[in-house]
Parts: sequence; C-alpha cells; structure tokens
Amino acid sequence: MRVHVPVVPLLLVGLVALLLAAPPADADELPRAEPAAVGLSAERLAKIDEEVEKRIASKAIAGAVTVVARRGKVAYLRAFGSFEEDTIVRIYSMTKPVTVVAALILVDEGKLALDDPVSKHLPAFANLRVQGREAPPPPMTVRHLMQHTSGLTYGFFGNTAVDKRYRKAGILRRDGSLETMAAKLAKIPLLSAPGERWRYSVSIDLLARIVEVVSKKTFDVFLEERIFRPLGMEDTAFFVPMAKAARLAPNYGPRGFVIDAPAKSPYLRKPGLFSGGGGLVSTAKDFTVFALMLANGGAWQNTRILKPETVKAMTTNQLPERLVPISFGPMKMSGMGFGLGVGVRVSGAGPHARLGDWGWSGAASTTFFVSPEEDLVVVNMLQRMPMYTSLDTAIRPLIYKAIDHP
Repeated sequence: MRVHVPVVPLLLVGLVALLLAAPPADADELPRAEPAAVGLSAERLAKIDEEVEKRIASKAIAGAVTVVARRGKVAYLRAFGSFEEDTIVRIYSMTKPVTVVAALILVDEGKLALDDPVSKHLPAFANLRVQGREAPPPPMTVRHLMQHTSGLTYGFFGNTAVDKRYRKAGILRRDGSLETMAAKLAKIPLLSAPGERWRYSVSIDLLARIVEVVSKKTFDVFLEERIFRPLGMEDTAFFVPMAKAARLAPNYGPRGFVIDAPAKSPYLRKPGLFSGGGGLVSTAKDFTVFALMLANGGAWQNTRILKPETVKAMTTNQLPERLVPISFGPMKMSGMGFGLGVGVRVSGAGPHARLGDWGWSGAASTTFFVSPEEDLVVVNMLQRMPMYTSLDTAIRPLIYKAIDHP
C-alpha cells in the first residue's frame, strides 16, 4: 500500500450543545473557485486528465474521480470513465482517519484520554501477554491504537502463531460485531509489546469498540450523529442502501475483471461488525468535505468537529525516530512517519511532496492527502485491487507543478 502523508483540554459542555444544534453542511455544495483564483494553473491541472484517460484506455482502471482543492476551495473536480462525481466506492483503510476523528471527539470532550489504558474501557485487556515472552508488557493505550504501535496485527500479513490465531478466530468477520471482535483479540497474545514497533493492524477496529463503550452508542450511530450528519456526508456509511445501489462502483482486479459486482456486493447489506479500520463506503465529494474539515483545523462551514490543537496533534508525526520510516513487512515507506491515524511525511520532500504532508490510502486504490505548506487537499477515488499506485504517482507531481508560487 502506498501512503502519503497528544492530550487535549476539555470541551465546554455549552459549546458541544451549540455545535450539535448547528445545521448540517451540504457536501453537494463544495466551495468552488477557478484555479487561478487559488494560485493554480488550469493548464497544468488539465494534464491530470491525460494521465487518467491513458490508464482507462489501457484498461488499468475503469474510472476515477479526482479532486484538487486549495485555500479551502475546489479548483478541479473531474469524473472519468465509468465513474460519476457521486459514484460510491469502498474506501477500506481510509476509514481509519474517520475512526480516529470519532475517538478524538471524545478526547476533546474529556470522556477519553490518549494515555488511557485500553483496559480502562475494555477490562479483558488487563492481562495481555506478548507471544514467546514471560514478562508482562507495558499497558496498551488509546494512543498506541491510533499510532499502530499496540502490538496487535492483522493476521494476513504474516504466518506467525499469532497470525494463525487471528485467521482461525475470524477476527474481522463481517457478520460479527466489534464487541465479539474485542473479546477474541483479548485472548490472543500480542506480536510485540505496546510501543515497541509500528505494525499495521486491527488497532483502529479496537479503537472503534472503545468509542462504542465510552459513547454508549453503536459505532455506526456515533459516526452518523457526530461526523457524517454535521458535515453533510450523506453517502458515507457501512453499507449502501438499495436506493443508492446503482451508484456503487464495481471493484476490479488487474486486467479489468470484476471482483465485487454491485448487484451481489456484501456492501448492499448492513454488516454486524462496523469495521473502524476498513468498513466504510464514501464518495469523492463526501471525503473531500472530511479532508477540508481537517485541513481547516477541525471546522467546516458553521460546524466544528475537533479543536485545532487536536487536529495538529493528529497530523503531526508522533513516532520516535527509531520507528521511522513506517513499513509494511519488508516494504519501507521512505520518509513517512505517523501521527494519529494518518501517515506524515518527515523527510524526502521534492517535486512529489512537501514536508508535513499527511493522509492515507485504501486497499481499493482510494487515496487522499493534505499539504499544509501549500494549503492543498487532494482526493482520488478508484476501485482496483491490489493497491494500484501508478496514477497517484503520476498526478502528484503534476498537482505540485500546477501551483503558481509568487
């Protein structure tokens, strides 16, 4: 997978009530601007079209929706191939930043703390052990979950005894629940001690369970009430209702064969397990609103979701130098650190990146990134597995070249 890319004070109860009463934003009314008005070259942005259409013609992808926003306004939004602007896609791991925002809402309200032991909210995690070690590990914390330093794993990136137990337990079965997932995880040893290693894992799914416990709401309801409805993200959910089924894109494998046809997709049915690590569907417009909210310090139009200092912590590298760069097995992500739920570029800036860029991607080739230095937000929605990075690699330098610096 290609990636691009903390205790806060209490939120006043009165402010919470005010924000919850604010009218929702409308994701269909993205703020627009001509490229020149936000310091972008329309001619250079048009080169994105060539790169996308070339890959559609070669059948590398079936379609795409690409969004480029600067200074809070969308200057480029194009749908290509079989995609429309409102096409619904599986965003897989781009669900993770959404889940982290949900947990950080509770941190801002003083109901959760980054350094809370996981066992404070899920007592079954009080006596964890690391595979092959006798000494008990330090406590796993909420911060560890957000950083992927919890010692958990996914079960399908390796073949250790721990991985095998994950697979046998069916940790992320769609017909399960976050509660049963957490109960299973508590019985399986950790692969490493909390804080010892960065390892991509079910950490954010476990974080979603903590959100349920602390908020006393199911995770889907919490997201709807506290993020999706306030931001006007009407097409973001854990499944696609039949009224919108025609807008769900097929998911493709290499050479254009369909691996998940919309008419038979499991995403047409409400799951039992609301996967905070990879379960959401969304649209380019919806996710652009989410990214713009974060790029604007946690606020969108008249709605504040997070405090500015909370967003700053989320989007700043939180890893010690010994854990940078992050890696997926043997594949090191050069120059990439990690904040809270997003990758953060800490070195290797150039024509394709700036220091401090942050964002994340999904397994079906969806991706987004924010460049604070350039006040830039980019969202690119495809549907191809395994992760297809060619388009993102091609258009990223084009977007930076389109910036007209004084």
